[in-house]
Amino acid sequence: MQEASFTGLLRVLLIIMLVYYVLKFIGRYLLPMFLHKTVSKMEERMREQQEANQPQGKVGETVIDRKPSDHKDTPKDTGEYIDYEEVD
Repeated sequence: MQEASFTGLLRVLLIIMLVYYVLKFIGRYLLPMFLHKTVSKMEERMREQQEANQPQGKVGETVIDRKPSDHKDTPKDTGEYIDYEEVD
């Protein structure tokens, strides 16, 4: 059976502290740089997508893509609307 030694305990504590400080360093310095780079790429993609969707024309010019239809979609044989009163 193995017994815990003082040097083994110190070694484990040292490893835990080392891992803690490495994660703290990554969280403080490397993670913000990574997130900044990712957000910048997303902003650039959104800007390109927005520019691609905007119609090409002069500023302030109104562009109509299609003419609205003049005919109604309801057929002629639907009948007429009759207003009624409720009888108690």
